[in-house]
Amino acid sequence: PVAVPCLCLIVITVEELDHVLRDRSHIDETLRLATEEKAADYVAAIQKLRKIYHSSIKPMEQAYKYNELRQHEISDGEITSKPMVLFLGPWSVGKSSMINYLLGLQDSPYQLYTGAEPTTSEFTVIMHGEKIRSVEGIVMAADSSRSFSPLEKFGQNFLEKLIGIEMPHKLLERVTFVDTPGIIENRKQQERGYPFNDVCQWFIDRADLIFVVFDPTKLDVGLELEMLFRQLKGRESQIRIILNKADNLATQDLMRVYGALFWSLAPLINVTEPPRVYVSSFWPYDYAPDTSRELFKREEISLLEDLNQVIENRMENKIAFIRQHAIRVRIHALLVDRYVQTFKEKMSFFSDPELVFQEIVDDPDKFYIFKSILAKTNVSKFDLPNRDAYRDFFGINPIASFKPLASQCSYIGGCLLEKIEKAITNELPGLLSSINSGKQPGLSSCEITGCGEKPKNRYRKN
Repeated sequence: PVAVPCLCLIVITVEELDHVLRDRSHIDETLRLATEEKAADYVAAIQKLRKIYHSSIKPMEQAYKYNELRQHEISDGEITSKPMVLFLGPWSVGKSSMINYLLGLQDSPYQLYTGAEPTTSEFTVIMHGEKIRSVEGIVMAADSSRSFSPLEKFGQNFLEKLIGIEMPHKLLERVTFVDTPGIIENRKQQERGYPFNDVCQWFIDRADLIFVVFDPTKLDVGLELEMLFRQLKGRESQIRIILNKADNLATQDLMRVYGALFWSLAPLINVTEPPRVYVSSFWPYDYAPDTSRELFKREEISLLEDLNQVIENRMENKIAFIRQHAIRVRIHALLVDRYVQTFKEKMSFFSDPELVFQEIVDDPDKFYIFKSILAKTNVSKFDLPNRDAYRDFFGINPIASFKPLASQCSYIGGCLLEKIEKAITNELPGLLSSINSGKQPGLSSCEITGCGEKPKNRYRKN
């Protein structure tokens, strides 16, 4: 007599659970996961991009030690990597639940752990693999074929807080998700045991889409969140604000919370056009009754379309990223060349080399270092790096270790400056055009047969 009610209770509970689970079919439809990609064209474009980078950009990087200025070395793993979607925000706002929902991981052994308390203490990278398995951070950093090998510079304490999860999934064939520890304002960064802000900056610099997640109970902005938004400066086009758990509020309260969120974030985002804000509830279960279900569903589909746009434009974004990197390398080389020329002009037989160069580094405007670059080249003043960065750069790298650009030429290899300018103005835009027109990128006739043209050196005095 006692067992029958218990059995009925269990049946009712399962039926109720099935009832509240949300339909996920719109995710596959919006992200077009059923359609097959043109893998051959994509691989050909990636190989062409790698060739341009290694032949035209990397030699200039190495010659003028650009990586010691920007601390951003581009590896083959980064060129071939999938688009990265980064989740940031306060603790327990639903970042991990959102990933579980997008990938359909709820109630599976590999779902990300969620809860009302701070639950995610690691940086978790969810990526595609042939089988479901977890990968230790030390292994990820040691594998040069991945894009995470540069993370080794943040120390072993951080690598113990880095974990990868591989699984076969259609969405993960096209994108990689990164879940981050929630921001806790009453905890000092030093207590984490690794440079949290520096690690966040590394992921921010490489993310194609950045979801900053809030919920109605965590709208206040503290020091750590303020620091995070400072790190996001310059990446406003990649930022999407998410007001999660919106179905916990009545419509009138939701409008007030929406206004409070903008009021909190307004001082932190100094752009004329505010970032897109999505208001919904991103988790596997149905919306709460008597809430704006249709609005939340439309907002969710808009977010999925945003994500799909990043996936479809991944090759274009990668080419644009490499081109932007090449422009910065070229500007750096022109500046170092100008420092070298100025140093040689000011040196005399009785001069002290250290004192002469220290004067140039301390006051570059006195010697028109930056102004001459603007006057003689097509460099924008907004692209020029910080002057103070070169004081530190030359503190580590003696001026005597650099050659002028005019001497960076060889008959076989050509001139470094002309090669990188050709990549910026011709090769990378040409590759982008071939992607947009649907043509498979191939080698030009000069690359196949060799044009045999002697390289011209515009910096050599006649």
